[in-house]
Amino acid sequence: MSHPLKEFKKVHNSFKILLVQPPIEEFYLTKKRTIPYGLASICASLETKGYPTQILDGLATDKSKPIPWPKRFSHLTPYYGRDDITLFSLFNQFKHFGYSYEHIGNMVRKKKPFLVGISSLFTAYCDQAYATARAIKKFYPKAYIVMGGHHPTHFPKDILECKDVDFVLRGEGETSLPLLCEALRNGTDLKNLPGIAFRDKTKTRVNPPVWIKNLNLIPLPKLNRVNKSYYQRNNKGAITMVSSRGCPMPCSYCSVSASASHGRFRQRDVEDVLSEIKEQSLRNDIGFIDFEDENLALDKKWILALLSGINEIFKGKRVELRAMNGLYPPSLDREIMVAMKDAGFKILNLSLGSFSKEQLTRFKRPDVRKAYDRALDSAGDLGLTCVSYVIGAAPGQSAASSLDDLLSLAQQRTLIGFSIFYPAPGSLDYELCQKRNLLPENFSLMRSTALPLDDITSRLEAVTLLRLARILNFIKRCIDIHGLPPAQPCVHDNIDAPIDRDSISHKLVQWFLDDGIIRGVDKKGDLYVHKTDVKLCQKFIKKIKLIPIMGVEKGPVHFPESIH
Repeated sequence: MSHPLKEFKKVHNSFKILLVQPPIEEFYLTKKRTIPYGLASICASLETKGYPTQILDGLATDKSKPIPWPKRFSHLTPYYGRDDITLFSLFNQFKHFGYSYEHIGNMVRKKKPFLVGISSLFTAYCDQAYATARAIKKFYPKAYIVMGGHHPTHFPKDILECKDVDFVLRGEGETSLPLLCEALRNGTDLKNLPGIAFRDKTKTRVNPPVWIKNLNLIPLPKLNRVNKSYYQRNNKGAITMVSSRGCPMPCSYCSVSASASHGRFRQRDVEDVLSEIKEQSLRNDIGFIDFEDENLALDKKWILALLSGINEIFKGKRVELRAMNGLYPPSLDREIMVAMKDAGFKILNLSLGSFSKEQLTRFKRPDVRKAYDRALDSAGDLGLTCVSYVIGAAPGQSAASSLDDLLSLAQQRTLIGFSIFYPAPGSLDYELCQKRNLLPENFSLMRSTALPLDDITSRLEAVTLLRLARILNFIKRCIDIHGLPPAQPCVHDNIDAPIDRDSISHKLVQWFLDDGIIRGVDKKGDLYVHKTDVKLCQKFIKKIKLIPIMGVEKGPVHFPESIH
């Protein structure tokens, strides 16, 4: 242990707990998806046991600081190394999002907690969790430090190699953290505590993870401990809801699927979910709810009851609903989609995976293509916008297959969500990458933006596909606003001021449609050529000119015969 319990009791009058969401270092951050819902749930369980608990959200600030790229990201320099002001640019500036580690350490010292719990959800950001632990130990060495989340669940021994971490929580922490606090307070033996890993004299003890059997038995999350003002959307409250954990689907790329090492699929009673929403509606002027479930609509009776209950809670007040983790197309029939629109859904995030039957088989994913077509047709009839998600650059997946996916989505009334595969610990594909020696050399590279694999699809092809997806979405936008942009030859070396992003982007797309060269424009207005796979771009140009293109609202439109 880092200190004797008797000495600790002399300093503390109460056993206060502090739960910390660390900062993130990345090219971008999606603010509305960082609400620390899991910490709020653990907070509720701790307070039920009598432990006063607070949440220190290291991301709940608009502060972001440009920082140098980590050296291990040097392979990305040819692809992202120059800024691009166009509307279909990718990444360039690496940033530290959130408070500094020193600020977090100072805040902990002021609060003088008995124990600090640090969330480490994603393997790619484990370095920021370590840095947070080091800062806290430096500024307030008296506190026990516990790290939990998806990453520590899978790599407890790695975590405990960090001397600043005293304990690891494995699995879901609502049960194990209160038990750990109780054992530490009373000085009782720790070795049989469920879901705990720790250093015990000369060895490391690692107990199996805890998966809560009945989610209805845990208290409702203490979302009032979350910084509500930071997570507002359009000056109204924005909240996250999690109505289930795990997933019954066997998809190979997913770390919480039925084929992964995660706990089984469990869904809360609809009454329990509605109670949570109602409680939040009494505390906040809610304008946005994101359901972070893997499969929100699998049970038709359940989802219809949920949507009806939401209508009853808000009684005509318009609240936008989203399911940003994706909706499983076979679970969406017209009755459900009508109810979704009535309850406040405007955008449907459809989880497709691929249009390739072979790739779907490789992903161990059911063939959702017909159900997807039906869902897309119904969405169009109902005036719902769709974003359709496919995965590229997975192990064994070819660039040609992903290009076909993009061309198929070009012909659909949908935006394109093209995700670069990354190996998620606990998934079947992580094990596959491990066996084939495909894993990146460092945990921090296990993120989409790092283009982690260089397999059947090369990194050059992967970044090319990513740029083509952005260009396609821009073309779809053009179709909806002012029609298909005609191909034109490039006759410029630079862009004259003033620089207008929309008109520049439109011009660059016209040139691309003529010669297949993807260009960028930096902040000075200088025109340059992005590093891409030339053959893949030419293949894209050749094929796209032969198919009808759909906007999100309008179409289909065809390229003129003269440019075929």
